[in-house]
Amino acid sequence: MISVEDAYRRLVEAAAPVGRTVSVPLREAAGRVLAEDVVALRTQPDFAASAMDGYALRADDAQAPFRGLRVVGESAAGRAFPGRVGPGEAVRIFTGAPIPPGADAILIQEDAERTEDGMVLPTEAVTEGQHVRPAGIDFSKGRLLLAAGTELSPGAVALAASGGHPALRVLDRPKVAVLATGDELVPPGAAVGPSQIVASNGYGVAALVEAAGGTVLDCGIAPDREEAIAAELERALDAGCDCFVTIGGASVGDHDLVGRVFAASRMEVAFLKVAMRPGKPLMAGRVGDMRLVGLPGNPASSMVAATLFLAPLVRRLAGRPDRAPTRPAVLGADVPANGLRADFMRSRLSTGEDGAVVVTPLDRQDSSLLSIYAAADALLVRPPHAPAARAGEACRIVDLA
Repeated sequence: MISVEDAYRRLVEAAAPVGRTVSVPLREAAGRVLAEDVVALRTQPDFAASAMDGYALRADDAQAPFRGLRVVGESAAGRAFPGRVGPGEAVRIFTGAPIPPGADAILIQEDAERTEDGMVLPTEAVTEGQHVRPAGIDFSKGRLLLAAGTELSPGAVALAASGGHPALRVLDRPKVAVLATGDELVPPGAAVGPSQIVASNGYGVAALVEAAGGTVLDCGIAPDREEAIAAELERALDAGCDCFVTIGGASVGDHDLVGRVFAASRMEVAFLKVAMRPGKPLMAGRVGDMRLVGLPGNPASSMVAATLFLAPLVRRLAGRPDRAPTRPAVLGADVPANGLRADFMRSRLSTGEDGAVVVTPLDRQDSSLLSIYAAADALLVRPPHAPAARAGEACRIVDLA
């Protein structure tokens, strides 16, 4: 067995983003990682615009003692006033509308009165440039808007659109094949025979992969036959997958066949067991450029191992920023001393009176209990040989959301 930290280094930190790039329309770009710099194709705005509703005028005409100004037209967003503002004149203007030539300030409508003869009378003085958004105040043509490697947030997508880009070149999503194994498994909705259970882990693992930025090739369920598992491995290789993930069959029993198939494929081994609970029978390696990950079959074991290793691996392959593996919290209950393996206890989070994050382990920690995993917010991390700890003591957690 190797430590959790060593396994993370060998599997996740050793990985690099996929080299493929694709062009995607803006509506599909959020959450993707830019493969190249995005430069503004236009100036924003490319005209001076009003920041407020009011009147465009010459600042010299809105000084005490105030006098009425003749309103000669209107400028609205998308419909600029076609003329020029001269001395003693004003143009009714709205937020975002182009400022007509000759005007150099905006008198907001709250500081203006309309007279019976249709003139506008300033009630407050204005200064040159007041409430004016100059051309290019956001950015100018040719400016770098977003650097390659940026993970595209909604705001970044909006910025690219404003810069004139209808599509962006991004890193391709890593392709992950997911295969559940076992004669006992049937898909949800199918009749469940004697000694059979409904396959569930594959759906949770696929959801983790997609949330981390990958796409899933669903290989379904393979029976406990080496040739069936090997055929799905070949299918993943032929499909150009970046990662092949099996669920179940990774232990050392007579019917645990994944290791034999991986060995027959001349896998370059990263590790075969990890000193953790749940999730000890976890193996990883690679065949050529495709990574192999053998997850344990127990539901909580599978999901915990996928959370700790597979999701960060997919994020790394997708070029997304690494997340801190753990964060601090305080215990909400006493916990006993731990053994030689790192323990990841399914737990609920709450907020203490001082605002601290409080983590309380759930009563049952059996690795077969998917209901307990689904009820958890986080994993309480108990290092190997950790002594007993009391409620209120500092600890570390792994978020499940």
